[in-house]
Amino acid sequence: MGAGQAEADPLLSEAFYESGDYRAIRSRRDPRCFVVARTGAGKSAALTHLEEEFPGKVIRIAPQDLSLPYITDIQAVKYLDQLNVRLDLFFEALWKHVLLVEIIRHRYSVDSPVAKQNFLQTLVEKISRDPGKREALKYLEEFEGKFWCETDQRVREIVDKFERSVERNAGTDLGWNRRAGDLGGNRPAALDKDRAEEADYYQRIVNETQLARLNKMISVLNEDIIDSPQNAVYVIIDDLDTQWVDERLSNDLVRCLFSAVLSLKRVQNLKVLVALRTNIFEKIDFGQRGAQGEKFRSLVLNMKWTRSDLREMLDERARAAGREAGLEIDSISDVIPHTNTRRGDPINHIFDRTLLRPRDAISYLNECFSSAIDGGSRLTWEDISGAERAYSSDRLLALRDEWGPSYPGIMDAFEVFRGCPYPMTKLEFQSYLDEVMLLPAKRHFEGVEWVELLSKDMWNSGNGKLEWIKVYKPLIALFFNFGFIGCREGRSSEALYAHDEPDYVDHDMKFTPDCQFFIHPAFHCALDIQIAESERRRLSLHHH
Repeated sequence: MGAGQAEADPLLSEAFYESGDYRAIRSRRDPRCFVVARTGAGKSAALTHLEEEFPGKVIRIAPQDLSLPYITDIQAVKYLDQLNVRLDLFFEALWKHVLLVEIIRHRYSVDSPVAKQNFLQTLVEKISRDPGKREALKYLEEFEGKFWCETDQRVREIVDKFERSVERNAGTDLGWNRRAGDLGGNRPAALDKDRAEEADYYQRIVNETQLARLNKMISVLNEDIIDSPQNAVYVIIDDLDTQWVDERLSNDLVRCLFSAVLSLKRVQNLKVLVALRTNIFEKIDFGQRGAQGEKFRSLVLNMKWTRSDLREMLDERARAAGREAGLEIDSISDVIPHTNTRRGDPINHIFDRTLLRPRDAISYLNECFSSAIDGGSRLTWEDISGAERAYSSDRLLALRDEWGPSYPGIMDAFEVFRGCPYPMTKLEFQSYLDEVMLLPAKRHFEGVEWVELLSKDMWNSGNGKLEWIKVYKPLIALFFNFGFIGCREGRSSEALYAHDEPDYVDHDMKFTPDCQFFIHPAFHCALDIQIAESERRRLSLHHH
């Protein structure tokens, strides 16, 4: 059925399913430009397909080309950050510059000094009557030497220039070793005052960043460079998911990248798309800019899949895979067993064991095909149940890989639930959460910090009476957001998971005395979850 990862998927181009989310990504009229989703939800697949659909109209900037670790490791940046100097204006100018130059290079094929000279000359003639725009062009001329270099070299040049500017304004060489050295050297006498004055001094230097000329360049871009729909262009930045994002400084960098993208929204024939995993997006503190947080959130496209979307996606893949194998296949129904009264619909059986993401469904079906007993073109129910253990173990490891960088030792927390009942009463679930809270007492447990933070109400309570929801909700919310657990209010209702109702656990009144908790079926085989007989009967009735 193809591969779960877009970059290794042989069926992506001929079996791409155009969901409503993809149409929103493609539409230049749809203002949403921050594509946020869980890993495996199809962000990269959508952006890769966009490149295929609009050849020559898409600029892809790889995160490694942005030199983010280099920026956060520069001593000037670290030192100013320690002084609480806000670097937002500098970071924002940096991203605007990178985006502007990438778009100009693409539009005019600027790949040499001669090409740059020709482009500048053409543009000067075009805007000669507007002194403000001429002034903006001088800004680009300052980067004479590096205009056609790779993105990472340009980023480094701007950062180095900023560091020299800070030193020059301080009136001395501050003696910092540029790469992770000590802040030695003599501090200038003028700055041998209290830290607050020093911070003010440097804040003024940062605030002098040339944003005015950069903002004028954005007008030039809109009115004179990509001034018609024929020159329309997409810029995509994917995979901002690497571990450096855990650092606070790097979160500031990403937040300022978002601000720069916001500024470029006034360029009519341009759409900048930034893809980010949900867990990383949630860590970025947009609140620092007051109303900005609201602006950012209104531009977020949360990628989600319904069962019917997933089914259509699998239909497309089944047809494409069939063509490759020389088989006449109309839909996924042609390769899976028939619905029966005892086991129900096989597609729903599979979807029940996914977090409703394409990668999960593709992985399960691939596992079924690779372990199929008779090797025929149609799977059997035995193939589906036989593949579940390997699939389930794989999904648990995928969950660990997704959340492990932010929550070290998370696998130990999952293991606490090994062999637990399905469903769990409120009291049973509480006993497992208590065990998770005790994990910091284990030798070599890596997640002491986050477990202690999420269970602090338990340890700070003294002998006072504890409010259940206050003590356990932080951990419940974490496991719920992972998609690891679900909840059911009364015995008659359905269990709900994060992909059904993301804010379900925000409502305290849901946790009634008779509420129940479930480990998601995707992880049952991996953790040897015991399904209660009453629940088996209930599921059987549900299939009928």
